[in-house]
Amino acid sequence: MIKTLIKSTRISWASKNVNAYLLALTYAYFSGMTITNPLEILEGLILVSVLWGALYSLNDLTDLEVDRKDYSKKNRAFINEKVDEKWIILFCGALIILVFLASLLTLSPEFTIVLGLMLLNQLAYTLPPIRFKETLFAPFTSTATNTVLRIASCCVLLGNVFIVPLSVYLFMYLAAMGTYMMYKSKKIPASIIGGIAGVLLIYILIIGQMNYVQFAVAILPAFLSTIPLYLSLFTKKEEMVFIADRAYHQISLIFFFLCILIILF
Repeated sequence: MIKTLIKSTRISWASKNVNAYLLALTYAYFSGMTITNPLEILEGLILVSVLWGALYSLNDLTDLEVDRKDYSKKNRAFINEKVDEKWIILFCGALIILVFLASLLTLSPEFTIVLGLMLLNQLAYTLPPIRFKETLFAPFTSTATNTVLRIASCCVLLGNVFIVPLSVYLFMYLAAMGTYMMYKSKKIPASIIGGIAGVLLIYILIIGQMNYVQFAVAILPAFLSTIPLYLSLFTKKEEMVFIADRAYHQISLIFFFLCILIILF
């Protein structure tokens, strides 16, 4: 049971958090900022990842019956191994409480506020009676909003939530929304949002709000992993999704984390 609960946290999906922190840290690095709290930033990254592990586990519980009918989700933890609902809720609740206690006791109030916004957004997305997941608001409230909050959680630890320009926040929001639509096989909306995000990225590069090193380190690996995901809309869906998942959640995760350690230390 413990093994299944741990699997449900989708540990490799911490790549989303690591990617967001790396992006924020590149702005600190190129601004010449002296990072005086590297251990706090690593702690923040760990707390965000643990929180999201609990939220992924809770999401899998609420989607269990739907996921059973989806062949692409056949490897989800609770589909293959039955765990009593009360233990899943206890597990998720314990992780969430521990995360907020650690944040309140050791990190800034602003960081705890951002964690709270992550929690509220995901609960509204996942749980009834709101359950944005089943509404037209799903693309706006899921990965897109959460990506912005992930970046902001690192920025507040750096002491300036706007060290990352608003245009870059917007680009990451749109890119995440497009990725969500690709996962949901919405071809036309995914293409439109992806096109808008691409134009915005070119604009950001031209006006100098992102340099090419930042693009190569923080954006390019994630961008490249969306190529097979986009192709999955048109051909070999399962194979393309598997390649995208492996590229972003495993290979890029290691790359992102090594870059973070280099910047911090």
